[in-house]
Amino acid sequence: MLLKVDLLIAKYDSWYVSPKKNPHAQALGSLGGKARAERLARAEREKIASLGGRARAAKLSSAELSRIAKLGAVARERKRKRAKK
Repeated sequence: MLLKVDLLIAKYDSWYVSPKKNPHAQALGSLGGKARAERLARAEREKIASLGGRARAAKLSSAELSRIAKLGAVARERKRKRAKK
């Protein structure tokens, strides 16, 4: 009997717990990341950012990668044309 009650309590206990992240924990984590980034050299920050980009690219399909590359090319061309004016 005790086991059934424990299962029911666990079921309802997790039901009303908010799935949102704690904003205070997010703020502290952000501060830690910014402090770390300030201590790193530019090359080290770029290396870390590159790892994130590669991880993102590994998750995307080839069609999505192609679409993103085309958008980037259009944006670079637009920026280049504005600089000429």
